[in-house]
Amino acid sequence: MATKELKPKAKEAIPVKVERVRPGRVFLPAVDIYETPQSLVLVADMPGVSGEGVTLDLKENVLTISGRITPPPEGETLLVQEYEVGDFHREFQVGELIDQDKIEATMKDGVLTLILPKAEKAIPRRIEVKAA
Repeated sequence: MATKELKPKAKEAIPVKVERVRPGRVFLPAVDIYETPQSLVLVADMPGVSGEGVTLDLKENVLTISGRITPPPEGETLLVQEYEVGDFHREFQVGELIDQDKIEATMKDGVLTLILPKAEKAIPRRIEVKAA
């Protein structure tokens, strides 16, 4: 089943590769993943992140999503804050049934949408039966 081809990596399986030098919190973006006949679609909520603040990396079948929030302008003082803000980071294992060369991404209003096309071998097809 194709839904097994895109799964979050367990927290304990994510090695710490770099040290954070920027203050603030890092959140896991909430995601929805759904399947169409031709692809998997991943929708990630990253409020406060613009298209320029998103980084997508694909290495050794691991898709890494990172988002940096835009810092508030200098001189502004926060009076009330009802929710926490911070950067975002999440990793997913991408299986062989995804055509990794054709992944597309768009960012609008803090929502990242990834289209992960299925490889040809993963797309269901009908086999014609010829009468003998």
